[in-house]
Amino acid sequence: MDNSIDKYLAEQFGFRGRKILVTGASRGIGQALALGFARVGADLVLTARDAASLDDTAAAARDLGAAVQCLGIDQRDVGAVRAQLAGLRDVDVLINNAGIEQVCDAADIDEALWDRIVDTNLKGAFFVAQTVAAGMAVRGAGAIVNLASLTSFVGVPTAVPYSASKSGVLGMTRALAAEWAPKGIRVNAIAPGYFHTGLTDVFYEDPDWVAAMTAKVPLGRLGKLDDLIGAVLFLGGKASAYVTGQCIVIDGGYLSTI
Repeated sequence: MDNSIDKYLAEQFGFRGRKILVTGASRGIGQALALGFARVGADLVLTARDAASLDDTAAAARDLGAAVQCLGIDQRDVGAVRAQLAGLRDVDVLINNAGIEQVCDAADIDEALWDRIVDTNLKGAFFVAQTVAAGMAVRGAGAIVNLASLTSFVGVPTAVPYSASKSGVLGMTRALAAEWAPKGIRVNAIAPGYFHTGLTDVFYEDPDWVAAMTAKVPLGRLGKLDDLIGAVLFLGGKASAYVTGQCIVIDGGYLSTI
């Protein structure tokens, strides 16, 4: 390949020497995105509630040549978030991924369940972004990619706290993008469609549900975790230098047909 092409691709889509923070990186989407960045030369800071749960992700990333730091943080605890992350002044890209869900009829939701989901998915995501952005602002550069959801756009039965939190994430993304643009910080989001992770196991256990959902996707299949990586690399890198306040829906066309 021509060296000029190699150079251009490295400038636009390469992450060698850059530090990426991925929250909720022990499995599922967070793990896939962390390894995607490791493959293009990035170094990683990984978080999860239990640092030991990050061992598999960290080992795979190191095998790809990444330097890796692992932190155990429950992001519902704002004090812990600040204590653990405030010293990270050199994060180039934050992947704000950590989140939880519990299927429950609206009539059965109690305050503890509401707080657990919303405090993790929305409040925690905000304070992670706020803490990491302080270092980005000093350098005048940084990119944040929040994890929104199809439930940021449409109502899903039995997912009221989750839907509320992810709708909030989308609103937060737009507001932070507007406020932090003068600081050189871009804030975007992705909204994954249906992907098989620990959060969605309960749905995938039902073959009728899988068949019904697959029939609704124009591309004719449900998502694979690797389908998310390209969009996040784009949003985190120089190629998207003039993109902020946006949400890329990655769902095989599902939302466009509703």
